[in-house]
Amino acid sequence: MNIKKEYTIIITQDEDGYYIADVPELQGCHTQAKSIDKLRDRIKEAIELCLEEKNSGYPTVNFIDVQKIAV
Repeated sequence: MNIKKEYTIIITQDEDGYYIADVPELQGCHTQAKSIDKLRDRIKEAIELCLEEKNSGYPTVNFIDVQKIAV
């Protein structure tokens, strides 16, 4: 049986219109694409690669929360 783990993904959009996905639990795991659909495909691939590196000693962090703050 293959147990799947869910990851939190933070999606932003840059000034050129690209969508950017970051995975807080996997430090340095991110990708970008012109559409949300393509972004989802790419971030799945990125997560798989990051997990392969993690098994080789890649650093991980515990995701806690996403918050907004006004200054």
